Amino acid sequence: MTVGYPFSAVVGHDDLKLALLLNAVSPAIGGVLVRGEKGTAKSTVVRSLAALLPRVAVVAGCRFSCDPAAPDPSCPDGPHANGLSPHPRPARLVELPVGASEDRVAGSLDLERALTEGVKAYEPGLLAAAHRGVLYVDEVNLLHDHLVDLLLDAAAMGVAHVEREGVSVRHAARFLLVGTMNPEEGELRPQLLDRFGLAVEVRASRDPAERAEVVRRRLAFEADPAGFARAYAGGEHDLALRIAAARDRLPALALPDDALRKITAVCAAFDVEGMRADLVMARTAVALAAWEGRDEVTSDDVRTAARLALPHRRRRDPFDDPFDDPFDDTGGQGLDEERLEQALTDADDTPDKGPDGGPDDGGPSGGGGGEQAPVSQAPVNPGTPYRTRLLAPEATGRGGPAGRRGRTTGESGRAAGARAPGGRLRRLDLAATLAAAAPHQHRRGRAGSGLVLRREDLRESLREGRESNLVLFCVDASGSMAARARMRAVKGAVLSLLLDAYQRRDKVGLVTFRGAEAMVALPPTSSVDLASGRLARLATGGRTPLAAGLLRAERVLAAERLRDPRRRPLLVVVTDGRHTAGPDPVAAARRLAGVASVVVDCEHGPVRLGLAGRLAAALGGTAIRLEELAADHLAAVVRDVRRVA
Repeated sequence: MTVGYPFSAVVGHDDLKLALLLNAVSPAIGGVLVRGEKGTAKSTVVRSLAALLPRVAVVAGCRFSCDPAAPDPSCPDGPHANGLSPHPRPARLVELPVGASEDRVAGSLDLERALTEGVKAYEPGLLAAAHRGVLYVDEVNLLHDHLVDLLLDAAAMGVAHVEREGVSVRHAARFLLVGTMNPEEGELRPQLLDRFGLAVEVRASRDPAERAEVVRRRLAFEADPAGFARAYAGGEHDLALRIAAARDRLPALALPDDALRKITAVCAAFDVEGMRADLVMARTAVALAAWEGRDEVTSDDVRTAARLALPHRRRRDPFDDPFDDPFDDTGGQGLDEERLEQALTDADDTPDKGPDGGPDDGGPSGGGGGEQAPVSQAPVNPGTPYRTRLLAPEATGRGGPAGRRGRTTGESGRAAGARAPGGRLRRLDLAATLAAAAPHQHRRGRAGSGLVLRREDLRESLREGRESNLVLFCVDASGSMAARARMRAVKGAVLSLLLDAYQRRDKVGLVTFRGAEAMVALPPTSSVDLASGRLARLATGGRTPLAAGLLRAERVLAAERLRDPRRRPLLVVVTDGRHTAGPDPVAAARRLAGVASVVVDCEHGPVRLGLAGRLAAALGGTAIRLEELAADHLAAVVRDVRRVA
């Protein structure tokens, strides 16, 4: 039996441990998102939580972990008789891999058996396995958006639905959802960030003594896992008893009106969107009071709940760190303590007069006097981003990662035909299956009203959707591009394309060339905010080694093709086409033939040589002028054509 690292042996990470324990007390909080750099023991802390959870009583033989005292009436393995003997087992920790399919997560119907044998067979997924336990998603930011939506919906409703060709299965799915992520590999969309109840930023300690203790305990655990676990068994037992006691205390615990007023005042002061933050803070404060053994929520509970529930709900721009408060200068370390204390004080000073008798100023603003939130200023260097026209590969892909750029065929999207399955049937096309079977009914000896189906009749639906691509920017930073106003426009264009890539869920990379060489300013990553930072610090000047930039882009694409073969690349070259150093760029461009390419032509002046257009022809791609990149420019061209007509 594998021995896990004890929860009570973890050094530091107090906020993370508290957030996990509060969710163990009250899963209605909505789970925990753990952000942190690699090597900070995020996974170790999460995996150690399951051992602390109380054992669960289940119906023997039920694949959906029904409680004998209150079995799920919709359980696919039911109905279960009353008075069944409980079968206790430890709470499970179920891990969801990044590459999991929707069928693996939610479960699937065996359509072949349903059609050919006439039985309704259902194979449970990970949501069923995690019921009444913990569902852990490592690298949740790399999970496809539709799977994250599915997880969060199930966690919020406590129910999982599987819909396949008119057949519906429903089962209970109540679990503690925990996701970990390294923000360097890309962020979650703000809509998904908001769906996690609590979020914690984890950083490695800078205290040498604390770091030494972490290493000392880890080495001791690796040398003798069982002995190390026994040394902390007492602490683990006490934590488990405390969780169980807090769960029992939770239903009777009160949330006073003054505590609720403070919660809503804090949420209003920090300008969070919607009402989910208020609900999460209320549930967290109540759970904290239960954890501390109190019968009523206090101001300290509200203060702690705010620190855990609000930092990830203040994002205003796709390139902003979601933990960076736009209203303070704490460097993303948490909430502005002064604003938090001011909001709590204002709530104490403001009488609760109900919906018809509130104060004239609309409640506390956190700014003491109705100050408005500062308006973000456009950056001096890159320029203000704008909506760009869609740049995408012309050919249709074959099942690339889900996204919003290139066209692809796969398991999601609109219907685009049917075909015989190459392996296991994934998505039945009922009409095509019936059409394939109909001509053979007489030969098969059909006698009754039922249709005689064979394996060869089955057809699966083809769907066409959108995929995520790798957008590799190859940016000319030479002296011919370095005029201040011109480079500002170029950086604004690339920043706008980065914003577009963020919205379309692409990976991005950045190659720059100037002087005598080209460099990889940013290897391919899902974190477009890193790319925007590198772009803002881009140095310019020197000669134009155009061929070197293209050859470096070729090497980057070759390496990424081995690492992520399903993701199609789109090469975006930003240059004026001038070549003043190194080998012939046309020969280098021809080596990239076959890669979807767009050349953004930055040439300017009354006389244009058309060098970027010739480069695009050598690449086998298309060229657009810098001023044509904006989507509203394309709309203006259409309006002008219509006006002339």
